[in-house]
Amino acid sequence: MAIRNIVLEGDPLLEKKSRPVEKVDDRILELIDDMAETMYDAEGVGIAAPQVGVLRRVICVDIGLGLHVFINPEITKQEGSSYESEGCLSLPGVYGKITRPEKITVKYLNKNGEESTLEAEGFFARAICHECDHLEGILIRGKIEEYDD
Repeated sequence: MAIRNIVLEGDPLLEKKSRPVEKVDDRILELIDDMAETMYDAEGVGIAAPQVGVLRRVICVDIGLGLHVFINPEITKQEGSSYESEGCLSLPGVYGKITRPEKITVKYLNKNGEESTLEAEGFFARAICHECDHLEGILIRGKIEEYDD
């Protein structure tokens, strides 16, 4: 495992769409381990592969419930809405309020390459949505409705 550099706003890589993972192999598992270590070191609650310079559809989220890894995540259902503040490891010091779904269902591959489905709500759903945005080349700056002081 290794701590990788976090790609910061202004790098064009963050504006590109990530490619699907075709096979969960040793390289992907190493990427996941590195992403998790990088996220914990930076005291984040989520990280997407583009944030460590890799355009693959992989995200890691840990809001205090343990590490969740999503490979090729796809949000298949959204319910309700929530207007809360967010920050981003790629935009240090930038915080603002964003509307996100209150509850989601996400389909993904787990670390064993098996299809899985998860329902998430509240902060967990928000974190998953935030990281999925990174896979589409979307940063929070473009979604912030009101900046925090």
